[in-house]
Formats: sequence, C-alpha cells, structure tokens
Amino acid sequence: KLRLGGGIRTRDVVILTRQFATMINAGLPLVQALDILAQQTENKLLAEVTRNVVYDVESGHTLADALRKHPRAFSDLYVNMVAAGEAGGILDTILLRLAQFLEKNDAIIRKVKGAMVYPAVIVSVAVIAIAVLLIFVIPTFETMFASVNLELPLPTRMVIGASNILQHYWWAIIGILGLAAFGFNRWYKTPAGRLQIDGLLLKLPVLGDLVRKSAVSRFTRTLGTLISSGVSILEGLEITARTAGNMVVHNAVMESRASIAGGETIAAPLQKSKV
Repeated sequence: KLRLGGGIRTRDVVILTRQFATMINAGLPLVQALDILAQQTENKLLAEVTRNVVYDVESGHTLADALRKHPRAFSDLYVNMVAAGEAGGILDTILLRLAQFLEKNDAIIRKVKGAMVYPAVIVSVAVIAIAVLLIFVIPTFETMFASVNLELPLPTRMVIGASNILQHYWWAIIGILGLAAFGFNRWYKTPAGRLQIDGLLLKLPVLGDLVRKSAVSRFTRTLGTLISSGVSILEGLEITARTAGNMVVHNAVMESRASIAGGETIAAPLQKSKV
C-alpha cells in the first residue's frame, strides 16, 4: 500500500524514520528527538501522531509501546523492529534499516502497479469501444437489416440483442454490477472467500506469477529484515505472515512457524505450499 492510512504516506514515515535515526545517532535524548520531529514533520496527521508518541514516552511507556497505539502509521513490522532496537541498544541502526526496507518495499509496489497499468488500459479501451459500438453503431445496422426483410445469422441477432439490452436496460446492468461488486467484497472479507480468491489469483496466467513474485519478495525481505534486527524467528514469521498480502502465502508461513515450533525445518511447509 502506498498510503499507510489516514493520509500518511510511506514517504512521510521514511523521512521521519531517517531523521529520527540521525538524531539518535548524534546522541540526542529520545524525547527531544521526537519533539523536534513533531515540530518539523510536514504531514499534519503524522505530526499529531508523533506528539502523542512523545506524550506516551514521557509517561513512561517504551517507544515500541507508544508506536503500537498508532497502527495506521506504524505497522507491526515497524513496532517489533523498534522493540528489538530498544532491547539491543541499536535503535539508530534499526531505524535506518527500517527506512531502507520501507523504501524498497514501496519501490516494489510501484513496479507492480506500473506493470498493471498497460493491461488495465487495454481492458478499459476495449470495454469503451464495445459499448460505443453496441449503443451507437449497431442500431444503425439494425435499421438497415430490418428494411431488407431477410433472416439474419445467429451471431448477428445476438449482437443486435446485446445492443437492445444495453440501450434499454443499462440501469439494470449497472445495478447488477454494483450488487456483484458489493457481494464479492463481502465474500472476500470472509476467511474462506479470501483464501479461494487469493488461491485463484496465484493460478492466473501472467498476473498469478506477478502476484506470487510480489508476495515472495515481500516475505523474504520482511523476514530477513526482522531476523537481522534481532527479532526471534517465530515472532518474525508471525509478523511476516500478517504482512504477506495473500491468504495462501499467510497460511504457508504460519505452517512453517508451527513446523519450527515443533522442532522441524522451515523448508518443508514452504515446499508443500507450492508458492
């Protein structure tokens, strides 16, 4: 997601994180560094979140606990890496790793979106062209064919029928599409629906490979960043599963976590998932 929610962009968090790391590395006290960030952060919503974090830290909370109260700005990954940095006394190093991770993750998302632009444009143009033909062009031919008084071939009658339906029942078509989109969205929010749709996405030609590579890239980068920051493998896998973005990948990662907890390897469940 390019936006972390509520008008806070990934870029805003990256800038804040880099500046925070620089000040901590320079020896500024935690509260003072946060206070400076709250004053100079251009995004007003992020500045308000930072002020709340300052208040919580001054009240005796750890930085990780203070950040955890604002999930729309700071993800589980962010919070747990900060917690690892606090525990290990390497908060500045962790913050720099976080900034680099967020930038690389954002770049991957931009590439995926860029790759989807061309097919989206092609489909949109095709739909518009077909609609224009059915609404404006086919009725002219229908009038011409009617004057000939000949029985038309089945494909021609089907096209004319589609044109009549689109002209006279466009409102019903829009309503049906709206209801279908609403029902699909509700179904996708259920665990079973999301699992089936995410599994189908992985099997689609071209798009499926893109979704798979994006999910695996996010998985490896996130887990690698967490482990190198001192987060335990079990906790790292749980966080990684939640940020996978695909239920099939989520389940595969959680199975690997259960495998490791049982004293086995991480590889076997990942191989079994076929992802």
